Amino acid sequence: MSQVGPAEPPPIADYGLLGDTRTAALVSSAGAIDWMCVPRFDGASLFGRLVGGAEAGTYRIGPAGPAEVVERRYRRHTATLRTTWALGDRRLTLTEGMVAEVTGALLPATLLVRRLCAEGGPTEAVVEFDPRLGAGRRPPRIHRRRSLVVCEWGSLAVSLSCAPGPVVGPGRPTSLTVHPGRPVTLVLVVALREPLIHVDPDAAWELLRADQARWRAWVGDLDPGLPFRDAVARSLLTLRLLTYSPSHAPVAAPTTSLPEQPGGVRNWDYRYVWPRDASIGVAAFLGVGKPDQARGFLAWLLRASRLQRPRLAALFTLDGLRVPGERRLDGWPGYAGSIPVRLGNDAAGQHQLDGYGWVVDAAWVYVRAGHRLDGETWRTVRGFADVVARRWREPDAGIWELRHATQQVHSKLMGWLALDRALRMAEAHPLPDRQRRRWREARQAIADDVRVHGVDPERSNYVRGYGSRELDAALLTLPLLGIEDAGSSRVEQTIEAIRRELGAGGPLLYRYPPGRDGLPGAEAAFLPCSFWLVQALAATGRRAEAVELFRALLDRASPLGLYAEEMDPVTDAHLGNYPQTLSHAALVQAALAIRSAPAG
Repeated sequence: MSQVGPAEPPPIADYGLLGDTRTAALVSSAGAIDWMCVPRFDGASLFGRLVGGAEAGTYRIGPAGPAEVVERRYRRHTATLRTTWALGDRRLTLTEGMVAEVTGALLPATLLVRRLCAEGGPTEAVVEFDPRLGAGRRPPRIHRRRSLVVCEWGSLAVSLSCAPGPVVGPGRPTSLTVHPGRPVTLVLVVALREPLIHVDPDAAWELLRADQARWRAWVGDLDPGLPFRDAVARSLLTLRLLTYSPSHAPVAAPTTSLPEQPGGVRNWDYRYVWPRDASIGVAAFLGVGKPDQARGFLAWLLRASRLQRPRLAALFTLDGLRVPGERRLDGWPGYAGSIPVRLGNDAAGQHQLDGYGWVVDAAWVYVRAGHRLDGETWRTVRGFADVVARRWREPDAGIWELRHATQQVHSKLMGWLALDRALRMAEAHPLPDRQRRRWREARQAIADDVRVHGVDPERSNYVRGYGSRELDAALLTLPLLGIEDAGSSRVEQTIEAIRRELGAGGPLLYRYPPGRDGLPGAEAAFLPCSFWLVQALAATGRRAEAVELFRALLDRASPLGLYAEEMDPVTDAHLGNYPQTLSHAALVQAALAIRSAPAG
């Protein structure tokens, strides 16, 4: 078991996720919240030690001295986390969570509740509350009001109350004694340009308990026959926590600059919305009978794309606006020395043809589930299909966001998918005959072109790009598209070639040959690709292999059932921004593919 207070930063997988569908916090097994942005996912960091060093702030609650973590888990089917430490024959337990449901009540939008309980005798604990705001890591102006402390930075205010116990002093450890039967509750409230609402700690605890009941009820509606139901439920809860509820926009991850290679430069800001990732989440929620999340995303996409329509941007802000360009934070040491720490993302300006396929397919899945698109949404989908029909021959940056555009096979296949799914929806939605013919002709042209230029004639498998023999693990989606029969020799050859040549050991896959993306440093295994392999095996009648692979991937989850984007194939360390929407959405879809596959 881990020990409190490690000298080195905790492994990425050590962190748990707390969230309220507006922002999120990452908390270590030492009880330290080392990452939290306010008032939302892409806001300024309040506690940023994860990538900003000690000067960027933290909020730790835990034992005052050395202690062993003996149990750490989420309360079943909730977003509430419990950590228990052993101190000799005594136990100290921290239960913590954020209140998601604040509508219809006079409550702050951000309400973080943390409670300490002791067993076996009085136990000494410590609170380190050191908020530092944003890129400048600015300390606050501090005011004390009876039982709480208020920290201010202009229009932003944060309060912390503790009951029973002392007023916590920011920037220095505060000691307290926790007695059995007398829990200590701490409540953090955030207010931006609005009144700072004080919530009594006991009332805040009851609000958190009510939130737990709502999460359990939401999970309780899931099909009890879902394979690997607990793992699927944890991923669905994670996806919900990472969806910005005011706009229904799912962030790719709540973090920035967690490294894909420790000590390297592959550090990106993922606190934005990739339509591709969100579309995979739509299919996942629809597959488990949760249409509200799918409907919410499609409504968000309609708003988000309006300024650039019919072009589909590669990513958006939570409000559907243009993502700011990348800038580096000087003086931020990064996680484990991984610099630069970046804000913004330059991929926003790329042409990514595959994104149209993911989005139009999500709309088709929604229609296939028995729903109908309203007129404006259908016009938006038609616009996307028109762009594909017009631009599919152009090189693009593709799913892996290469810094130089190429003729990528996966992008062409997803362009074909966009046109195919749009034509299917046109059977129930109005479409002029001329437009229908244009889509059909483009769909056929893509299929013909890819079969000539996108297949290795010697090995009879699809390849990464025109004129290349390299492979691309994104091609594992091939048996799900319909451009080829799932049982065709080309599909089977492609799956086997990817397993053989991109295998990273065990169930792990590289997304493309390592070192072949033009960036310095090494490439780790890419976790969504492994879940796509599960889907591909299930879709081609190899259910037993799919189940075996899925179990091996579940064994590589974090101790709390979370997944980053990548994994070190030697150490199984989680790498990259965490937890990652794409990984969790792919997990759900893999489980659904296993459910749909015939037994045997």
